Amino acid sequence: PTTLEFFDIAGLVKGASKGEGLGNQFLSHIRGVDAVAHVVRCFRDGEITHIYGSVDPRRDAEVVRTELILSDLELVERRLEKLGRVARLGDKEAAKEVEFLRRLSEEMARGRMAREVLKEEGVSLSPDLPLLTAKPSFYVANVADPQGDRDLVGELRQVAEGEGVPLVVIAGKLEAEVMELPPEEREEFRRELDLEGSGLEELVKVGYEVLGLITFFTTVNLDLKAWTVPEGTTAQRAAGKIHSDMEKGFIRAEVIHYEDFVRCGSEQAAREKGLVRIEGRDYLIQDGDIVHFRFQS
Repeated sequence: PTTLEFFDIAGLVKGASKGEGLGNQFLSHIRGVDAVAHVVRCFRDGEITHIYGSVDPRRDAEVVRTELILSDLELVERRLEKLGRVARLGDKEAAKEVEFLRRLSEEMARGRMAREVLKEEGVSLSPDLPLLTAKPSFYVANVADPQGDRDLVGELRQVAEGEGVPLVVIAGKLEAEVMELPPEEREEFRRELDLEGSGLEELVKVGYEVLGLITFFTTVNLDLKAWTVPEGTTAQRAAGKIHSDMEKGFIRAEVIHYEDFVRCGSEQAAREKGLVRIEGRDYLIQDGDIVHFRFQS
């Protein structure tokens, strides 16, 4: 199976970029991640204290946003200082990057995320500048009851919509309890609590979406395998995900979508209904495709 790996760091508090709390100690450790999920408390519980004494998703989201921007600004300033010396020696590329980084720094100082500026200017960052606010992100509303505290979830939803990013609602404590049950008892438990699907599954789904990833499948002797590739991957490149020889000797791909396969009940039935397509090397793999690659060895 394909997987997404999540890294959990200590929550950021106001002043984290200056060393307050524990969160800042871990920021450097996650600069290599591909996306950032902001988990925000959206439930009231007098027995679980909040560091600020009250539950306010909008405030908490703003604290995290501000601290990430300030932390990234430090990296930008260091990069500017380093490139500035090179630019003064006559390096035109360095001078060009310095000019952009100054604009970026000014916009971030106004509270804008790096990704907003990058999208606006149609440019990408150097790999030497792993800004967290340049990465795709989304919000996770941690609730106690999926049907309760909707006003708090609504506040966080407004924040997410304002930033143009997705929001996932997950009952963290309940999900943990579900995962402790035997697999055959989990669905019944969800029905009893009126849980619509798995919050964890939705978390992974949105993670794939913000990363621009899709999943295709291959079958060998009834063994189904899942493979993850970026959206826009051609059939030939997808074959290379399995083995380089398959990419080099690619002939064609026989494709059926997963939903058609399930509806027909078998590959043979799908073939009889003409639902198996023959595609060439430039075919763009779609999420949920089941693919048989034909290649010369």
